[in-house]
Amino acid sequence: MSNDINKRREFLMASLKMGAGLVVGSLGVLGARRADAAIKNVPGWPAETFGQKALNAAMESALGTTHVPVSTKIRVSAPTIAENGGAVPVSVVVDWPMTEADYIESVYLFVEHNPLPLTSEYHFTPANGVAYFAERIKMAKTDRIRVIAKTNKGKLMAAAPREVKVTIGGCGG
Repeated sequence: MSNDINKRREFLMASLKMGAGLVVGSLGVLGARRADAAIKNVPGWPAETFGQKALNAAMESALGTTHVPVSTKIRVSAPTIAENGGAVPVSVVVDWPMTEADYIESVYLFVEHNPLPLTSEYHFTPANGVAYFAERIKMAKTDRIRVIAKTNKGKLMAAAPREVKVTIGGCGG
């Protein structure tokens, strides 16, 4: 039984890598680290950061702080009401120059009360031209989405928290 689970995880990981490769090739996004059980044992996976069960602990682990100033430079698009918490569409764009000297290096997406609050971590380079991503996330219940961007110079900025009302839970709900 354990061997079957490992084979499934290997298959899922290979599928995720291939899918990520296609996304990278077609959209220019360097990659996303998704908090899926299938990839937690991958070398280099920041399991401690994604494994934090409280928002403040996850923010401290990922960013080194829990206090990030709000900026109008980050635009988050998400529905006000999501009929299915298992697939909530979210898109993020950061209005920032993407030059060699000054660019958005990372963007983090947190859902405050999810069992694992850090949902995604994206990395960018100036070659991306724009710090943008779109994905579907799981939300356990009505909650607030927090998006934080980090520049290559270490500056942190946050979008105003965005509340999404969930009618059917997605994280075991």
